[in-house]
Amino acid sequence: MAEESKKGADVAITDIYNVEAAEILANEAQHLPILEAAPIYEKLLSTFPTAAKYWKQYVEAYMNVNNDETTKQIFSRCLLNCLHIFLWLCYIRFIKKVNEKKGAEGLEETKKAFDFMLSYVGSDIASGPVWMEYITFLKSMPVTTAQEESHRMTSVRKVYQKAIITPTHHVEQLWKDYENFENSVSRALAKGLLSEYHPKFNSAKAVYKERKKYIDEIDWNMLAVPPTGTCKEEQQCMAWKRLLAFEKGNPQRIDAASANKRVTFTFEQSLMYLYHYPDVWYDYATWHAKSGSVDSSVKVFQRALKALPDSELLKYAYTELEESRGAIQPAKKIYESLLANDASTMSLAHIQFIRFLRRTEGIEAARKYFLDAQKSPTCTYHVFVAYAMMAFCLDKDSKVAHSVFEAGLKRFMHEPRYILEYADFLCRLNDDRNVRALFERALSSLPPENSVEIWKRFSQFEQTYGDLASMLKVEQRKKEALSRTAEDGSSELESTLYDVVSRYSFMDLWPCSSKDLDHLARQECLAKNINKKVDKSSLPNGANIVVSEKGSFGLITTSKVGPPSTKLVYPDISQMVVYDPRQAQGLEIPAVLSSATSTSSVALVGSGNTKAVDEILKVVSPALMAFITHLPAVEGPSPDVDMVLSILLQSTTPIGQLGKPTTQQIPAGPAPSTSDLSGSSKTRFNPNGSSRLPREGHSWKRKDLDRKEDDESISVQSRPLPRDVFRLRQLQRSRGVSSSQTGSVVSGGSAFSGEQSVSAD
Repeated sequence: MAEESKKGADVAITDIYNVEAAEILANEAQHLPILEAAPIYEKLLSTFPTAAKYWKQYVEAYMNVNNDETTKQIFSRCLLNCLHIFLWLCYIRFIKKVNEKKGAEGLEETKKAFDFMLSYVGSDIASGPVWMEYITFLKSMPVTTAQEESHRMTSVRKVYQKAIITPTHHVEQLWKDYENFENSVSRALAKGLLSEYHPKFNSAKAVYKERKKYIDEIDWNMLAVPPTGTCKEEQQCMAWKRLLAFEKGNPQRIDAASANKRVTFTFEQSLMYLYHYPDVWYDYATWHAKSGSVDSSVKVFQRALKALPDSELLKYAYTELEESRGAIQPAKKIYESLLANDASTMSLAHIQFIRFLRRTEGIEAARKYFLDAQKSPTCTYHVFVAYAMMAFCLDKDSKVAHSVFEAGLKRFMHEPRYILEYADFLCRLNDDRNVRALFERALSSLPPENSVEIWKRFSQFEQTYGDLASMLKVEQRKKEALSRTAEDGSSELESTLYDVVSRYSFMDLWPCSSKDLDHLARQECLAKNINKKVDKSSLPNGANIVVSEKGSFGLITTSKVGPPSTKLVYPDISQMVVYDPRQAQGLEIPAVLSSATSTSSVALVGSGNTKAVDEILKVVSPALMAFITHLPAVEGPSPDVDMVLSILLQSTTPIGQLGKPTTQQIPAGPAPSTSDLSGSSKTRFNPNGSSRLPREGHSWKRKDLDRKEDDESISVQSRPLPRDVFRLRQLQRSRGVSSSQTGSVVSGGSAFSGEQSVSAD
């Protein structure tokens, strides 16, 4: 145990939110004297201030040694932040113990403690035992007069009526106890009261069933740790948010005050486990603000910043709330705390504080602060851009904005983003002369590898503001400058049709089709790698050829995307085989036919492997052989059905006699006979390879149909027929065919179906 405790302490030093180490320390503290265990508990609770189980262990350790004063202090620290029913039951047990020898005064203190407890955790789904214990306590209070008895019964009735409308695990038991209580007091009065509260009880019971579904998803032993993105953490967060959404909907349709109390309780419980989640704190605060309790919202934000002192998001949200209600000085203090942070976030804090001063104190206060902020060594170009645009857009003072940009240019000439923002500003002023001068100054001082975006924007500017000569000149200069950084500079200097696309496109409009664009991109990629071995899979597709970005001043940035930096991995298709549907489980096919078909199925598509075709034709019937030889080459998984039907109708395939199943067998195993394949036999091909004979009563009809089909087969096959199956059916009906098989060629059914369909004469 000592080794585990030492190991837990070592891990806790390096990772204070290590749950396993915390459990080891907590277990060790339970076996230590309170003086030695207290520092361990204090350390654990400083890391996990909402861990109700650690608070319970800590306070029980002092209760066991009868240190009532320290016990009260611990309860005052944890009760309101840990709305856990077992911790509060421990509190009631302590209050009973302290007041058990104080007589009537002690009973009154205990009663107040029960009321205090139920006001905070009375809506907990596990609070049923607390309600029952309180009712038992009220019933046990001594009375001496009839008036005191009446007062006690009234108190018990009120508690019962609150308990039976609270959706808890024991709501049904509480209702039964309430019925017995009312009937024991007065049956006449009980009838009216029970009929009044029975619908409310039914509503609470229905809500309990729905509420329990959300409660069961929550892990009540989870410790509050900063989010790390694990699956369990995300599941628990979403489980709490689903419960919150359920409670916000007021499913029991109770009054607004009671409903808000339940929502508050659920938020407080969720923060016991989601203590380090800023979005939960923000939702809690904004819910209070929307409910009309701005003061409560402020208190939640203050608690949130105490829990998460480094959260800039919560600080900005808090300043927004304070400013919206006119509390300027509290908001200003929050901004000052933001400005005291590290340098990485200083610039954003400067910008937002300047805007805050501009809104609350005016232009002069914002200007004064900017003059002080720009002297700071941590001030970046973002502050100059933000103040210049604020002066231009809000104060309508272009001269001040121009002066700020010029002052910043002396410090941030090496920042391409600052150059582009300055160019955008000058374009808004239609000052094309100074825009060109700015681009020239920047390009002369920036190295080629950092000037790519400047050249692109310069080219776009000339396309909008310049003539053709200046546009082509800038394009050529851009190529020359950027060719120094390319591996093959000569190819970069050449003009391509792709450059024309770049010059003559606008927004989402292109001077060519997507197919042409794809072709040009592939050709350009091949040209760049003309002396290299190019993998076909590395060529770009049309989906990622051109990246379009809307420029800051209404122009389009079209950048060519080269081949991917990593080679795409394609599946290995060398072991792929053609699918044969007869390979389905339970279908027995001849071994020779199966092997011949599987080895030469590709040859039938037109590969020219005549040897494989001959092997197949040796094992099939003459009728099927005649049909196969007339089939055209097929590309794809299945042929055109109309084409196959037309070949069937126009072929000279012999038709077997109806009622006489062919007995020809393939040596390798049972297979469909010639008459089966022609669709004229009465046998039915089953997946198990067996045949089924029709009933004898229909054999004479089959013979008559066979004679008619024999007579008409010549006339039908002597002329070309349309490929429309429905047109074929109409032609057959017009010739007087009164009945046909659904599996025949004329009806367009399956060749292996022998079922009849008789039409009216």
